[in-house]
Amino acid sequence: MTGSALLLTSIDISLYPLNDDYIPAVADFIQRISAYPDITVRRNDLSTQLFGEFDTIMDLLKIEIRHSWQHWGQGVLVIKFLAGDLQGLKDL
Repeated sequence: MTGSALLLTSIDISLYPLNDDYIPAVADFIQRISAYPDITVRRNDLSTQLFGEFDTIMDLLKIEIRHSWQHWGQGVLVIKFLAGDLQGLKDL
């Protein structure tokens, strides 16, 4: 694989703000990452999934995690990274 080849990735991310009023911080994070045009965002009750090119997602996470911590304070992020676009993966 060459350095210029696209590397698709699937990310599962959960944000746990360390304050009592956590809904606004989570909603803001999801709204902000959903504004990026080159990724697909899927939400469910437990986490948010991002699908797209690895470097694009890593760049946006760097920006949006920093924003979340600076604007909303401390929070724990649980992130799972998987190689490939797994949007269509069903239960095995």
